[in-house]
Amino acid sequence: MAWLELDRLGLTEGSVRIIDAISLKVGAGRTAILGPNGAGKSSLLRLMHGLLRPSHGHLIWPQVLSQGMVFQRPVMLRTTALANVEYGLKLSGVSAQKRRARAAAALARVGMAELALRPARRLSGGEQQRVALARAWALEPEVLFLDEPTASLDPASSREVERIIHEIAAGGTRIVMTTHNLGQARRIAEEVIFIDGGRMLEQTPATTFFQQPQTVAARGFLQEETP
Repeated sequence: MAWLELDRLGLTEGSVRIIDAISLKVGAGRTAILGPNGAGKSSLLRLMHGLLRPSHGHLIWPQVLSQGMVFQRPVMLRTTALANVEYGLKLSGVSAQKRRARAAAALARVGMAELALRPARRLSGGEQQRVALARAWALEPEVLFLDEPTASLDPASSREVERIIHEIAAGGTRIVMTTHNLGQARRIAEEVIFIDGGRMLEQTPATTFFQQPQTVAARGFLQEETP
């Protein structure tokens, strides 16, 4: 059953068509948006989340679902890791007496309890990404959008972020993510949406996409990206 539908969704900037009339239904628990550089992956993700307004077409939510989003380079406030998570809860209307406990619990789930009082901007890139995931997870979103969540991280940090994503998904949160890491997409995704030049060329189970891509563009993409 679809929990998100796109009806000829498009995005144009000036004379440039970034997303070209994409229609699809998302029903999987973990979806990866794949495609070459400049394909429009991040723009499509931002359209889904509502950060960008489509130039044409419609975004349809058959049911109202709470959402969160984590970016490749998360924004950290000039305060502690704990206060960063608390601030997200404050913006969502969580009462002051509940914020500290929920924020601390979220940081513990991502392995950041010992660094909760460390200034967030002094943390490593991987640690900041875990704080960002904790900030989103604390809000208990029903859908979490992730834009290249491990693109600038070392292998150890990437593995830890993947672990957290799996735990968030295991709790029932739907995941939609962009990634340039095909191994990561194999490990996480149940479904793949493949786009190129702003057009959706394939939407298929992840195992099918990696074993039997249906389009020339997808086959070429997999060959180029596979070492």
